[in-house]
Amino acid sequence: MDLEQIDKLEREIRRDGRYPPEAFEFLHHGLELATKRRHGDEPGPRQRHVTGQELCEALRVLAIERWGPLALEVLRRWNIRTTRDFGEMVYLMIRLRMMGKQESDDIGDFDNVYDFRQAFGAYQPSLGQHAERD
Repeated sequence: MDLEQIDKLEREIRRDGRYPPEAFEFLHHGLELATKRRHGDEPGPRQRHVTGQELCEALRVLAIERWGPLALEVLRRWNIRTTRDFGEMVYLMIRLRMMGKQESDDIGDFDNVYDFRQAFGAYQPSLGQHAERD
């Protein structure tokens, strides 16, 4: 995105008022992760499609990686309470022509992909390799 597109997006985000700019930045990072998971690092066409479900799953993974047990609270503070909210953000960007969609895409693709309490409330921290043993 160039500076003009970023300014346009920020103005529209403020006008819309449902989600803060940080939520759209998070969405962008989730889209990068979803694209990488589906298409890998191979050079290819600039526009590579992912499904609503794939994007929601990447956003779930990213939220847990970034915020762990606080993921649900961070998303709630951004007014994101269901996977449909991710779809609302995507379709705002589509209306602004900052994202594309295929004819088969529908905002309903984002409905009930997962339950936020189950996806984020059951977080269990990983102790990793550096955990001390008794």
